Amino acid sequence: MNFVVSSGTLLKHLKSISGVLNTNNTIPILDCFLFELQQNELTVTASDMETSVRTSVHVESSSNGLLAIPAKTLLDTLSNLPEQPVTFKVDAGKFSVKLKTQNGDYQITGHNGEEYPRMPKVDGAQTLLIKSEVISGAISKTLFATGNDDLRPVMSGVFCQFSEANSIFVATDAHKLVRYTRNDARAGMSAAFIMPKKPLQLLKGLLTGIDDAVKIDFNKTNALFHFGMVTVVCRLIDGKYPNYEAVIPKQNPNKLTVDRSIFLGALKRVSIFSNKATHQVRVKIAGSQLTISAEDHDYANEAQEQLLCTYTGQDMEIGFNSRFLLEMLNNLESDEILLEMSAPNRAGIISPAAKANPSEDILMLVMPVMLNN
Repeated sequence: MNFVVSSGTLLKHLKSISGVLNTNNTIPILDCFLFELQQNELTVTASDMETSVRTSVHVESSSNGLLAIPAKTLLDTLSNLPEQPVTFKVDAGKFSVKLKTQNGDYQITGHNGEEYPRMPKVDGAQTLLIKSEVISGAISKTLFATGNDDLRPVMSGVFCQFSEANSIFVATDAHKLVRYTRNDARAGMSAAFIMPKKPLQLLKGLLTGIDDAVKIDFNKTNALFHFGMVTVVCRLIDGKYPNYEAVIPKQNPNKLTVDRSIFLGALKRVSIFSNKATHQVRVKIAGSQLTISAEDHDYANEAQEQLLCTYTGQDMEIGFNSRFLLEMLNNLESDEILLEMSAPNRAGIISPAAKANPSEDILMLVMPVMLNN
């Protein structure tokens, strides 16, 4: 099993899939990349047992073979090489590989490739075809709102709901919620599953610069994403997703429109003075004046800023966790945002004031915090 490959090309492919590898594996072979050579096609796989990622690289070769190579050693070696052809010579009996470069030789001892966990098959799968920009957009808009509570694993992922009318992606941690809808991504069926956070983070990076449609095969336990030369298979989160529609207030007569970047800047400055445990900021709206304030009684710190806004509704004072507001504003791209509210003890709804894409609908919900007057 010998082959020649560009050091830069191989490094780029290895880095793209290395995010799946854990740093504290109890099974040594999971610290490796699996190299499978079929003539001039090299397939590289990385896995943590829950998620597996595979990519293909064109090489110069006429042989076949299989070897698991320690990922960190190989990545560190290639990262420190200038762009050049690298020859891999594998000793199948010793499970080792010698890398020959223009100026040196490097030998790495690996593992028997036959012992590497196989990428799971998705039997009895349903199939969807979704544009790559829809999936990458959905991940970018929802991932930050997922939870980290081990007792509620369904809320640690993104709920993906497909129908003949649209595709909906939802994430929540019970304090904030994001619903991202694409009316231009229609499936020929009704289907839903909950995707874990880690494979979504991997997909976000892998889909950068990809224009291909993504083929999704899924059953009750696994989902497979295939695009270009890349395949990602992950175990789905088992469980019933909470009824997110029930928590979204339908009647919100108080509507505030404000410049997103100005609001974001004021929040960043004022939140510095908020209590370090609650991160509470006070939002007060009276007429066309929006006042943002925060205080930390423990250190006698306080701050406030006034902004101009457009507002319809009753004068209002409501408290929010500044971190949640900042995350939401950072994940919106519109010039102005719309904040809709019904009462100081009910959730606020944030959305773009104007749609950049008529087929895209973004709704962000943030729960209020009790104001200590």
